[in-house]
Amino acid sequence: MQSNYHSGFVALIGRPNVGKSTLMNHIVGQKVAIMSDKPQTTRNKIRGVYTDDQGQIIFLDTPGIHKPHSKLGEWLVKTAQDALEEVDLVLFLVDAAEGMGAGDRFIIDNLKQVNTPVFLIVNKIDRVHPDELLPLIDQYRHLYSFAEVVPISALQGNNTSTLIRLIMDRLPEGPQYYPSDQVTDHPERFIVGELIREKVLQLTREEIPHSVAVVVEEMKLREDKDLIDIRATIFTERPSQKGILIGKKGALLKEVGKRAREEMERLLGSRIFLDLWVKVKKDWRNEEMMLRQFGYNDEQ
Repeated sequence: MQSNYHSGFVALIGRPNVGKSTLMNHIVGQKVAIMSDKPQTTRNKIRGVYTDDQGQIIFLDTPGIHKPHSKLGEWLVKTAQDALEEVDLVLFLVDAAEGMGAGDRFIIDNLKQVNTPVFLIVNKIDRVHPDELLPLIDQYRHLYSFAEVVPISALQGNNTSTLIRLIMDRLPEGPQYYPSDQVTDHPERFIVGELIREKVLQLTREEIPHSVAVVVEEMKLREDKDLIDIRATIFTERPSQKGILIGKKGALLKEVGKRAREEMERLLGSRIFLDLWVKVKKDWRNEEMMLRQFGYNDEQ
């Protein structure tokens, strides 16, 4: 490895739904964070790893910062804020199509408490006229002194190679933390649970998405067969939500299972037998013990 190899940790921060997971998945070349049009999709600090000849970037895709309405919400915001202190660089993503909002100002106020360099990443430039970009960038620059401003489209990949080069230039010289072919440090069991939750988010609406947690109870290779048995439980807060999740004659749960299984088979390169259950845990988002049990704690 050459002596001027650069490596470090980069936090992705921004309002819910600005495209943080989309950007990280695009850069690492594989889905490691779930994507949905529902806010607060990301609940844990997902670590995505990008490696090339110049260096290695370890991304932390933090939960979107928002005004919390539950203990889970408070934990999500704290997780995002803590990430700012742990990294070499912060990427602050904003949505070019939506313009500046109160949430962006709230995040900038948080950034002012941190000494880490910050890049302003103006995402979704494919959805606005180029003439609208400069005034928007000026608005943000009046509020904070950004180390770089990079307009991109995470969905289409516009300007992401420039962003990678600018990040590498900012990172310190350091070791290669992960093997070149590794794109995340989360175990397969975690990603399997997140894929199930993603399909629930895609197929339900209204009160269901944020009341759902997924626990993978069992995941093992069946003897003498290229088949992985996965047993998982989807927890929700009320019996009515359980009914919605199961659907008429089990139709919705079957569709969740079908979509999740197809994606797992692509990810794991093996056939999957997926056994899904739905259980009710009343008001789990405000129960400290339940939050810990479902993996939302300070150990992430």
